[in-house]
Amino acid sequence: MRIGPYTFNNKALVLAPMAGITDRPFRQLCRDLDADLAVSEMVASDSRLWNSRKTRQRIDHRGESSPRSVQIVGFDPAMMAAAARFNVDHGAQIIDINMGCPAKKVCNVLAGSALLRDEPLVGRILEAVVKAVPVPVTLKIRTGWDPAHRNGVRIARIAEQSGVQALAVHGRTRACGYRGAAEYDTVRAIKQTVAIPVIVNGDITSPEKAKSVLDFTGADAVMIGRAAQGRPWIFREIAYYLATGERLPAPTLMEVGAILLRHLETLYAFYGEYPGVCIARKHLTWYSSHHPRGADFRIWVNRVETGREQLAVCRAFFNPTTNNRRLAA
Repeated sequence: MRIGPYTFNNKALVLAPMAGITDRPFRQLCRDLDADLAVSEMVASDSRLWNSRKTRQRIDHRGESSPRSVQIVGFDPAMMAAAARFNVDHGAQIIDINMGCPAKKVCNVLAGSALLRDEPLVGRILEAVVKAVPVPVTLKIRTGWDPAHRNGVRIARIAEQSGVQALAVHGRTRACGYRGAAEYDTVRAIKQTVAIPVIVNGDITSPEKAKSVLDFTGADAVMIGRAAQGRPWIFREIAYYLATGERLPAPTLMEVGAILLRHLETLYAFYGEYPGVCIARKHLTWYSSHHPRGADFRIWVNRVETGREQLAVCRAFFNPTTNNRRLAA
């Protein structure tokens, strides 16, 4: 797969942009565990928000591996173009446009997947952003607005004609949210329609599922979102399976603990100790969700308020000398 000057070997593995999750520490962790590309949390196109602490953290790419992909969200072509230039000036090497988010707070301002209802506006936004920046522009969409209006193929044609260089498609409509199973027929039809790379997203939770979805759709890459929460090694598992047809052994408690402790340290360094401790709690829930003693661990670890205590609790829980069982795959 090729996006502008960036070439990815074989079937690329992409970390999906997720608000409040795909910060720089998590992106770097997933890249080190064989994700080929990690897309940032979305940055609003409203320039009044660009000086906020949240935006400053989202545009902080120090030490991040290339290529650096930043997602922007909005509904006004001129504002989206300005947001693209702003992010390129701050280190973005790929601009990704959000037309896939189903959240009400995004769709209620006619952004995200709400844009799929207005195909002419989609075209104007894409053309404005592509013309505004010298870096590749990608697009993330859903299959349509609702099951009766799956216009993903038409949107894909508009994207290709506008100069978008890759397209990620989540296999649900805006109305579906995250309910029900993802469908890949529309993704397959899109891949058969356009020449630009197509990245398939939605319900890809295992190496076997990744291969079957790639085989069915013909997509050039898979995008993993929720399945990477608490399991960032899923990229390594998929890469190994696609290369060999065999599964890697599930990580031991010691291996998971090492990944988790590194994640915590980078969160403290990036956000500061106390904010990092608070942000880490959701990740600790995901890391421990498959463990038979996970509920006890969460009660224990959520009571602490310092990095030193949080690290100590995690070291004790993921200590192979006291529990050498493997986590569920």
